[in-house]
Amino acid sequence: MQTYANPYERLSGIVELRAIRAAGFTERQLDTGSVRLNYVVGPDNGRPLVLLPAQTGTWNSYQRVLVSLSRHFRVYAVDVRGHGKSTWTPGRYSWASIGTDMTAFLHRVVGPGAIVSGNSSGGLIALWCAVNVADHVAGVILEDAPVFSAEMPRFRDRDRFVYSGLEYAVRVLGDVEHRDLADYLRQRVPVSETRERQVPEWIVSFVSRRVRAFQARHPGRPVDIWYFPRALRVLLRSLSMFDPDFARAFVDGRMYAGLDHADALRRITCPLLVLHADWHRSERYGLVGAMDDDDAARIRQLAPHAQYRRIPANHVIHMFKPRRFIAAVLDFARSLPQTGRADAG
Repeated sequence: MQTYANPYERLSGIVELRAIRAAGFTERQLDTGSVRLNYVVGPDNGRPLVLLPAQTGTWNSYQRVLVSLSRHFRVYAVDVRGHGKSTWTPGRYSWASIGTDMTAFLHRVVGPGAIVSGNSSGGLIALWCAVNVADHVAGVILEDAPVFSAEMPRFRDRDRFVYSGLEYAVRVLGDVEHRDLADYLRQRVPVSETRERQVPEWIVSFVSRRVRAFQARHPGRPVDIWYFPRALRVLLRSLSMFDPDFARAFVDGRMYAGLDHADALRRITCPLLVLHADWHRSERYGLVGAMDDDDAARIRQLAPHAQYRRIPANHVIHMFKPRRFIAAVLDFARSLPQTGRADAG
């Protein structure tokens, strides 16, 4: 669990959400004909920037960076199908189906010249867009995306930390009617080559009681407990709006249709920025992280024009190192060809 030196950090999430509204962001939906995609969009201050969160995440995960980025871009932050207020489609999750959603979104909402930035699995969606919707994508940012590590059989057999986490999520969250969201906190997380960490049981029990009380008072509403630390608050809200079949699609193999990582990197022609967060290896799980240094080197071999930046941070860089993320996005945008409008910088 994320900890904070300053107890007022717990309240900052509320201030951030108010600032997002004050900055001119509005929440909207696109009906593609097969799903409704929920998203927020900011004022028209430059080139389009599309933000795609990690698995289980919603647009709220970007709340620490939206206002600053909106001063330079027209920012869109999207709830991928199966997440947030977007449509759940049990049995119909794959890179191909999600790619169809993003094609409609880029064509009908965003328009050409967009930077598409995705965190974790959102980065793989961004990679798909760079190859398959190239006429609308001016640049792609892979924010600690599991390139190569989230392909079979490596994902299941060799570097299985994330895969094991998805198995766990399916097990404890799969029964939507009876699940206890706090159970998600019980999984053990390797923090070094030899050491694992687990949230203390008294904290899990406390969170469980508070979540159940919230759900009893507000049936059907996303879980949002204002006095919890920001990271926990965002996590619980996201989990309460997450279709566990999205995770199940990774476990049973349905997800992988439509994206070959190496082939996509060979075909990508637009500018590419790779943001690489912390990682280590565990004897039990293999790679603990999204990519190792060999993966990063292979990306640059297959896409020699790629820019690369290592950022010492948690996997969700934009939440835990927002200033570093914003600086990286701005530097990347300045390196792109101009579009004839007021772009970043």
